[in-house]
Amino acid sequence: MKRRFALPALTVAALVTSLFVAVSPASAHGYISSPPSRQANCASGAVPNCGDIVYEPQSVEAPKGSTLCNGGGSRFAVLNDNSKNWPATTVGHTVTFNWVITARHSTTNWEYFIGNTLLASFNDNGAQPGATKQHTVGMKGFTGRQTVLARWNIADTVNAFYSCVDVNIGGGTSSPPPTTTPPTTTPPTTTPPTTRPTTAPPASGTWAAGTAYRTGDVVTYNGVSYRCLQAHTAIAGWEPPNVPALWARA
Repeated sequence: MKRRFALPALTVAALVTSLFVAVSPASAHGYISSPPSRQANCASGAVPNCGDIVYEPQSVEAPKGSTLCNGGGSRFAVLNDNSKNWPATTVGHTVTFNWVITARHSTTNWEYFIGNTLLASFNDNGAQPGATKQHTVGMKGFTGRQTVLARWNIADTVNAFYSCVDVNIGGGTSSPPPTTTPPTTTPPTTTPPTTRPTTAPPASGTWAAGTAYRTGDVVTYNGVSYRCLQAHTAIAGWEPPNVPALWARA
């Protein structure tokens, strides 16, 4: 009799565990997708050997007030490893940071730092954000390679969500100087200009978790085409029909 009852108990436990694993990505929170944060680069495979953060880029949650990329918690310490080859996005002296959010927590504020310098703070006064959030932040005279720490401070808990973004400030290519070649004396042609056809962005194939998508990319999912509305790295649970803030039917 004991064996007869033990087997169903184990079966139920396994079922509950599998259900928890299956829905855990859907109870995600948020992270900076563009410019790609360290967890975004891990999730997309741009940086290898990141551990569990590959599956949970949105879950870097820890008590408020930390200046570490993982928030100083017990998980995702790889995000603090400055010896890894983190890609740095070339930016200007003003940067727009884009968050992807799937659990819309009541928010105190959003803070951005380089080192101990507060670059900007955006007060939400307890409001809930939408499925995406965007902030434009000045770099306060910093130049070259820097790591920007972003903190999303939650209003009704002691925790915050953390994202570190590696940037190269002012390291982009400049506009080419004006040409000094004298203008030609050939009379202008009278051939009317041709109209170039408008083409859709190239298709990106079938939607797949772990892929970094750009705004305008087109994918197929269950035979339906979708166009990307917001740059992000896809994870299980964010299939195009499930996240209208990220995908629209093409």
